[in-house]
Amino acid sequence: MAMLVYLIPISLGLGGLGLAAFFWALRHHQYDDPAGASQRILLPDFEDAPMPGTPPPDAVQSSTGGIPARTP
Repeated sequence: MAMLVYLIPISLGLGGLGLAAFFWALRHHQYDDPAGASQRILLPDFEDAPMPGTPPPDAVQSSTGGIPARTP
């Protein structure tokens, strides 16, 4: 019974931490488009336009670590 004095505040603290993380995710728009990625993969006619504010494809570093790829 004495262990409950420690376990109950710890469990309430962890629950509050999870709730705070959930509200943080809501405020930072983490749940704006949960089905978008799955639709882009499965449906060929899904709108594939880049999101506003993303850099153009030539400004993104390649998988070679920034080394320009050779073109034939």
